[in-house]
Amino acid sequence: MTAALLVALPILAILAGLGGLAGLIYNRLVKASNAHKMALAQIDVQLKRRYDLIPNLVEAARAYLAHERLTLEDVTRARNLAAGAREEARDGAAGALDRLAAADGALNGLLGRLMMVSESYPELKADRAIADLVRELNNTENAISGARATYNAAVRDYNQAIELFPNVIMSGLMGFRKAPSWALADQGEAAPVRFSLGG
Repeated sequence: MTAALLVALPILAILAGLGGLAGLIYNRLVKASNAHKMALAQIDVQLKRRYDLIPNLVEAARAYLAHERLTLEDVTRARNLAAGAREEARDGAAGALDRLAAADGALNGLLGRLMMVSESYPELKADRAIADLVRELNNTENAISGARATYNAAVRDYNQAIELFPNVIMSGLMGFRKAPSWALADQGEAAPVRFSLGG
C-alpha cells in the first residue's frame, strides 16, 4: 500500500500542477480577452454618440442647404449603413469589424463633403447650434481615435497572450481565437477627422 501511495503522490502532484498551470493560463487569457472586448465597447459608445449627432447636424443644416438635398441624403444613408455595421460588429459576426471600418470611412468622406459644401453658406457657418454640433462631432472624433488606439493595443496584447508559450498549447483547446484589429481603409484615416465651418 505504501509503494502504491509513493507512486500515486508524485503523479497527483504533477496533475495538480498541470491543472493549476491550465487555470492560470485560462485566467490570463480571459483577462486579455475581456480587455479587448471592453476596448471595443468604448469604440461602440463613441460611434453611437457620433451616429446620434449626425441626424441633428443634417436636420439643422437642412434649412440652409435646400439645394444640397442629395448631399444630406447621402450623409443620412451612410450614417444608417455605418450604424447597421456597428450593430453587426457588436454581435461579433465574422468580418464585421472590417465592414464597420469601411462604412465608417465612407461616412467620414461624406461628412467632409458636407463640411465643404457648407463653406458656401455664410448663414450656416454663423448658426450657433450648428457650430455646437460640429464642435461635439470633433470631440467625438477625437474620442473615437483614442478608443481605436486603445482597442488595437488590447488586441495586440490579447493576440500575443494566446500565441506565447505555454499559452499557445492551451489557448486553442480553451477556445481562444485571434481577435481582429481595427484596420483603417486608408492611412489618412489614422488622424482624427476635423470638421470645420471656416471662420
